[in-house]
Order: sequence, then C-alpha cells, then structure tokens
Amino acid sequence: MKIYTVHTKQKLPISLDEGWTFLSDPRNLKKITPEYMGFEILSGADRPMYPGQLIQYIVTPIFGIKTKWVTEITHVMDKKYFVDEQRFGPYALWHHKHFLKEIDGGVEMEDIVDYKVPMGILGQMVHPFLVQPKLNEIFEYRRKKLIEMFGEFK
Repeated sequence: MKIYTVHTKQKLPISLDEGWTFLSDPRNLKKITPEYMGFEILSGADRPMYPGQLIQYIVTPIFGIKTKWVTEITHVMDKKYFVDEQRFGPYALWHHKHFLKEIDGGVEMEDIVDYKVPMGILGQMVHPFLVQPKLNEIFEYRRKKLIEMFGEFK
C-alpha cells in the first residue's frame, strides 16, 4: 500500500483571526478551488467548523466525471489547526491537516495531505501523470487565489 503526501506552506499578510475565519469556513473552499472542478457543497457547511461535522460535496476532478465526496472534520483546535478526512469519495485514503500560525507580518498556512489512490497497482501507475499533477495544480491555484484575495506576503 503506497501512501502519498502533498505538503505546502504559504505566508499571507493577514491576521491570525482573519486567516482562521476564512480557512475554517467550509463555504470558502469553493472560492479557492478551480472552477472547472465543479465544486458544489451539498450539505453540512451551515455551521461553524466542529469535530464530527460531515460535509458533502460534488466535484468533477477528471474527465468531467461528477463525484460525490464526503469529508468529516475530525479535529479542530481554534486558530491552530483542523483535520478533514474523506469518508466517501475518489481516494482510498484522504487525511488533510490544515495548520495556521501567526508570524511576523501575517500568518503561515501549512497543508499536509496524506492520501492513497484507488485501484491498487493501476492507481499507482497513473498517479505520477494524472493524480499528482492534478493535486499540484489545485494547490497552486489555491496559492495564487489566496494572494489575489489577501495580497502577497513581503
């Protein structure tokens, strides 16, 4: 069983409160997801984030195929971190840790995603040229969108 990791960090010139308020609101995920992904929240994002929260989405990750994705917020430490885990969706495993910390001049966001692709060896074979590039593209889009929204860290 091969588990892959995406690890990103980004500094933004905003307060910890502003960063937490934005990032911990599941409704904002649509704002930082490429439009072609067809991201739509179906349910579960009507309250502030809490452990045990289930959020249902529709996404179109590849080939125009709509996929239902259900994540659970499993851990929340106010203004420090939260964790979402896939309960149903396109991955065999999805564990996404979101960290936020105050730094001089702003905040540093850190994302660590541990994931496993489905379909065994076939999934592992397509990972380097299909899954990994798509995830890199999504996180790069997020990085650029956050700069557009909040400014570039100097």
